[in-house]
Amino acid sequence: MEMKKRLTLELRNKKPGEVKELVLDNCRSDDGKIVGLSSDFENLEFLSMININLLSVSNLPKLSKLRKLELSDNRISGGLEVLAERTPNLTHLNLSGNKIKDINTLEPLKKLPNLHSLDLFNCEVTMLINYRESVFTLLPQLTYLDGFDADDQEAPDSDPEADGDGLEDEYENGEEDDDEEEDDLDEEVIDDEEDEDDDLEGEEEEDGVDDEVRLSEEDEEEDGEDDEEDEADDGEKRKRNIEDEGEEDPEDEEDDEDD
Repeated sequence: MEMKKRLTLELRNKKPGEVKELVLDNCRSDDGKIVGLSSDFENLEFLSMININLLSVSNLPKLSKLRKLELSDNRISGGLEVLAERTPNLTHLNLSGNKIKDINTLEPLKKLPNLHSLDLFNCEVTMLINYRESVFTLLPQLTYLDGFDADDQEAPDSDPEADGDGLEDEYENGEEDDDEEEDDLDEEVIDDEEDEDDDLEGEEEEDGVDDEVRLSEEDEEEDGEDDEEDEADDGEKRKRNIEDEGEEDPEDEEDDEDD
């Protein structure tokens, strides 16, 4: 999409003077220059023109209230004196991924007294020996270069949600909550398994008792049968003895008569 059309869409029926933030990322510049942007955006405080194939900022209008300018992933190699002239109150400047090769290219930024954060990631200048020390010496007003101060202390996040830190914290908390839930579920499963083991042990004990009861009942029944058999045998023996005695009596009587 061309920059002019993108500007019309971003305005959304507002007047340029009512706009404080403007994002024109990934649109097409006109021959590497800014088009459509005018000094009518007098209250603009944040301007982002990332990856629009920009070669120069020479067409940047006067934006006296602009404080943050995003120009990363373009092809800018110089001409930064325009920034001091037209954005005098700039505090943050991002030139990452541009064609800046020499420390001297940054010298015009000395005229930005409020500039305290500068980003030059993926620029050739960062490969120079003593790059950081040289930039801090050249621009003494700087507090942070590429996100760190002169003592290598990281810059605080001005907008955690925009940087995604807030989302990471929520994800981590969500993971912790999930871990806690999983731990709770594991404990419940372990408790259930222990209860099942207890139930099984109880059933085994009951089965053991039942088996003992059944065995004792069977033993009693067998003992009773044995007693009945013994009694029956004794009765038969007594009957046989009586019969034997009865058979002997007549013979004895005959012997007595003969006598």
